[in-house]
Amino acid sequence: MRGTDKNSQKIVDIIKNFARKNSLFVLAYGTGCGAIEIAPTMTSRYDAERFGIRGAATPRQADVLLVTGYLTTKTVKRVVKVYEEMQDPKYIIGFGSCTINGGMYYDSYNTIKLLDHYVPVDVYINGCMPRPEAVIQGFIKLQELIKEGKADGAKRYKENHKWYRENQRKLAPNSPYFGEYHY
Repeated sequence: MRGTDKNSQKIVDIIKNFARKNSLFVLAYGTGCGAIEIAPTMTSRYDAERFGIRGAATPRQADVLLVTGYLTTKTVKRVVKVYEEMQDPKYIIGFGSCTINGGMYYDSYNTIKLLDHYVPVDVYINGCMPRPEAVIQGFIKLQELIKEGKADGAKRYKENHKWYRENQRKLAPNSPYFGEYHY
């Protein structure tokens, strides 16, 4: 009897992940030039909606947070707040070289170098600015991870919450944004 329960749960997980991967609602957090590439990606030429990718108006409606550009110590606070307002399951796509290494602002004192130290990034899209084709490939990669059950950024955030919170506090030790938040 227990074997069938595991098999039944496996089937349910497959169906849930299939539905999740084909209906991604995206909240774009555009802080730099990468935000310009979102509009063409959604237009008829590239038609991201055929892959199940749509825009969302608020964090509560979104599944994917698309961080498009460089982040400063002030803007990362807002990204964390928006991420924590999103419902589970939630995913993050880091867009362009700015979220990976600070981009052309790498040597600035208040530019964040690695977004993954503050919130869990599921997929990074390389480039400065990534073209719409690369953006769609990034979404397809995220969809593959969701289908396989490997897009686990929200789970990592909960499990390693203290580590993320300590990194966030190092940016702004007196900030009320990085107070205690319990899952």
